[in-house]
Amino acid sequence: MLRATFAGFSTAYSALQENQKRLDIVGQNLANMNTPGYTRQSLKTSSINYTHTASHYSNGTETVVGFGVRMEKVVQLRDPYLDGQYRDQMHKSGYAEGLDTALTNLSRFLDESNIDGIRSAIANISSTLVNMQDSPKVNDPVFESELRSRIQAFTNMLNDANRQIDRAERDEFSRLDGTGTNENGAVQEVNDILKRISSLNRQIKDNQIFGQQSLELMDERNLLLDELASYIPIEVSYYKDAAHDGIDNNDDTKTALGEIYHLDSNGNPFAKKDWPDDLRVEMIYQDANGDPQRLLLVEGTVGTGTDNVGEVTIPNPNGANDVDINHPLNIALTFTGVAMDYKGNTIADKDKIIKFEKTVTGNPPTSATISNQFPSGSGSIQASLDVLWKDGELSGISDVKGYEYYRNQLNNLAKTFATVVNNINIQGSSDGGNPPAADPSQFLLVNKTDNTWTDITAANIGINPDWSSGTVHVGNAGESPNLTILNLYKAMNASYPLNNIEFEGAFGDITFEDEAGTAVDLNLNNNSFADFVNHTSTTLANDIFSNQNSLKTNVTVLNGIQNSRDAVSGVSLDEEAANMMVFMSAYSAASRLMTTLDEALNILINNTGLVGR
Repeated sequence: MLRATFAGFSTAYSALQENQKRLDIVGQNLANMNTPGYTRQSLKTSSINYTHTASHYSNGTETVVGFGVRMEKVVQLRDPYLDGQYRDQMHKSGYAEGLDTALTNLSRFLDESNIDGIRSAIANISSTLVNMQDSPKVNDPVFESELRSRIQAFTNMLNDANRQIDRAERDEFSRLDGTGTNENGAVQEVNDILKRISSLNRQIKDNQIFGQQSLELMDERNLLLDELASYIPIEVSYYKDAAHDGIDNNDDTKTALGEIYHLDSNGNPFAKKDWPDDLRVEMIYQDANGDPQRLLLVEGTVGTGTDNVGEVTIPNPNGANDVDINHPLNIALTFTGVAMDYKGNTIADKDKIIKFEKTVTGNPPTSATISNQFPSGSGSIQASLDVLWKDGELSGISDVKGYEYYRNQLNNLAKTFATVVNNINIQGSSDGGNPPAADPSQFLLVNKTDNTWTDITAANIGINPDWSSGTVHVGNAGESPNLTILNLYKAMNASYPLNNIEFEGAFGDITFEDEAGTAVDLNLNNNSFADFVNHTSTTLANDIFSNQNSLKTNVTVLNGIQNSRDAVSGVSLDEEAANMMVFMSAYSAASRLMTTLDEALNILINNTGLVGR
């Protein structure tokens, strides 16, 4: 039995078309091998084997083969598992990078190994006290002026360090909100990415319905998903919309074959409907109990406008529209999920509005809770919240030493220093009475806001104006006029809390009290003033070192996953060159097949029937 005359030519023609298309795709891959986010493309094909109803009743001797190749569509070569692993690693790297930025800002003014800072100022005070130990120098205004200048330099450094922390907190706030900068903050970036993904979802699906694969738009969407993963932890999934998922919309327990298959008159499926996938983006977070939760931020192509996309906002704790950059510690985030589920049903506010907020309990504060947060080490937004919220001390949120930890360290240093110096000088100054007593007006350090020495912090510590004007002096009462100087020098080198160390003033043993006469707990973790500065600086250095190691590890793992992704999705010059030769050889073979078929047809037409003529 002879086949159809031109069937072989159709087969050869389809082979030529298919290999020409493969060569076109190789050219497309090579042209875009340096295009960011480009995914290697390939041609999906299938064999053509036509069958006829009558063939089911034939004797079966015919072999149904040789009808050519069908080009189905151009596809991207991607591995969803590697994409998921890459995005998981992106939010870890984003967190470590955000934390590194914050800690580096602190190191600029707290790294005592690189700068002459607070510790050097304390050493200068001790050196001046050593020079004043001789009795004649106690009342020398030159030496007293030098001591005052040294102590003022120390207080100025504490003031400046506190201002630097304030500035770092505002900068951190700006990185979230964008306030005070000419760039978008993380919140605006996340909202912009979500909107662009939702828009691309609709564009891609509309194009695919009309037979256009829109692979370049899919590349753009994948880049946005990777970028989004650096801000917040996400999970991406693909699914069929409600009209094509095979589930009865009226009853989730029943299947609806007609949503997936074309059905014949008897209701039997005979072909699968080729319907494009929708893309869903879910944010992964933890509630106050630490249980994992999800929030839909992009839901395919449901609804119209922004029905398929959520957003994140920074609400003002005072209820105003604008958030106050000068109070960054009050920051909170509100994530609002999509308005509709994938079936088009409206989602209630209670199920789609999630607030990330810190609440401090106790008076004075002893513990704190966070209503919702991301898993540990998840994205740059979580890094910003951690360094703004967590102080390394409050119960419940002590896993990160943020800006407030270092502010509290400086406040403790300022308060302890002022308490010690003021009590020693008061107990070494006489009120001139008969009998004489300690003069409570002879304090050297004050709270600059009210010129008392209550509630002294690193922000407000300063020199008593009366000391500068000459009304207050370094005490010289007691058995020897240098007793106060000796006690001050002793205090510079003592460790706090004081263990078996006593200070004898002009009017008996010195007890350390506040201005109201209440005993004060002096605790610098068993360090002297200078050692406490070293301790704080070392803590910061250890945090930086640990985080940088974590960052390096995360980047190394991220690069490893990227290399694995590139092996699947990236364009390899060697591989494409090899494919080019293979496809060109196949193209030449198909051309040769057409030539051979032409020769066979020529014999059939011109030579058949010549026997016996």
